Amino acid sequence: MSFLAQRIGRIKPSPTIAATQKAAELKAAGRDVIGLGAGEPDFDTPAHIGNAAKAAIDAGETRYTAVAGTLALRQAICAKFKRDNELEYTPDQVTVGCGGKQIIFNAMLATLDAGDEVVIPAPYWVSYPDIVHLAHGDPVIVPCSVESGFRLDPADLDKAITPKTKWVILNSPSNPTGAAYTEAELKAITDVLVRHPHVHVMTDDIYEFVIYDDFRFTTAAQVEPSLYERTLTLNGCSKAYCMTGWRVGYAAGPIDLIKAMNKVQSQSTTHTCSISQAAALAALNGPHSFISANNAIFKERRDMVVSMLNQAEGLHCPTPEGAFYVYPSCAGVIGKRTPDGKTIESDDDFITYLLEAEGVAAVQGSAFGLSPYFRISYATSTAALEEACIRIQRACAALE
Repeated sequence: MSFLAQRIGRIKPSPTIAATQKAAELKAAGRDVIGLGAGEPDFDTPAHIGNAAKAAIDAGETRYTAVAGTLALRQAICAKFKRDNELEYTPDQVTVGCGGKQIIFNAMLATLDAGDEVVIPAPYWVSYPDIVHLAHGDPVIVPCSVESGFRLDPADLDKAITPKTKWVILNSPSNPTGAAYTEAELKAITDVLVRHPHVHVMTDDIYEFVIYDDFRFTTAAQVEPSLYERTLTLNGCSKAYCMTGWRVGYAAGPIDLIKAMNKVQSQSTTHTCSISQAAALAALNGPHSFISANNAIFKERRDMVVSMLNQAEGLHCPTPEGAFYVYPSCAGVIGKRTPDGKTIESDDDFITYLLEAEGVAAVQGSAFGLSPYFRISYATSTAALEEACIRIQRACAALE
């Protein structure tokens, strides 16, 4: 009899973290590796945010806070939702966690019983299905084709919903594709959800501010106010504010749900680091001009990467609306042979080939639930991205 719980066998380690660690290990061993797996901005946390954290330390703000987060931070989150999303919340409708991942974990653990279903569009962020599994729920994966722009088709959503469905998870802009829903596209999705009153919706809006080309962001409860009482609107400071390591995520939703999530958190991390909360307060209340400046650089990188990957033999790379990822198809290289005689039979094989042959570390599409694709993060230096794309072009040209 195994000492380990059966639920551990239902999940796998995060593939994106594994890819980043593998690249780091190879670099440490002296290999020339360009890591394109990490989903974090390469920009430093803005100075005013770091200074607020230092001031909090100097002021002795190093003790326990409320489980849900400090009142000042929750008030700032309420102001953010009103300012940016036209959503009215009170502080008791808000919870702060150690990153968006803990918010999702708390929500699933607080609501799912064995056999409950969660509808997840694919490609998906790698952690969604595994967190559902840990909470003894069943992920229901709905593939979203490149022809649909990797967006969920309302008819497919309607078919996927059963009496067992508790949640639908929406992520816009998306990790891994960067695809984002227009207001009209999102309204078509919420129209389906209105017809299923037993289903709650979680909107993962972590890339809300990382958008391009005049795209206008909207979120589900904003588009369809009747869903307000069954929507958990999730966001955080990691991406737009360049605060991945600070670990601050937050969400707003129905009071009973937030209370249950806080109960779960009270028995795990208790609360987010007090210093990180002070930094998040400064991020939400402070100047935001750096976001558009960062986005301008991201857009230049996006355009370069899309152009160069589309020049690689056998690859096709759509242009994303947001986030800092591209999700190119590698269908055109499947079945080809590498210079040492190995056949590329999957996106997993292609990613292995890129790493071994050219020292480029990316993440296979199978990790995100849709093959044959792979994900590249362009949240790294422009010079490194250009060199990586040259290597990918060279690797593709060497296939027979």
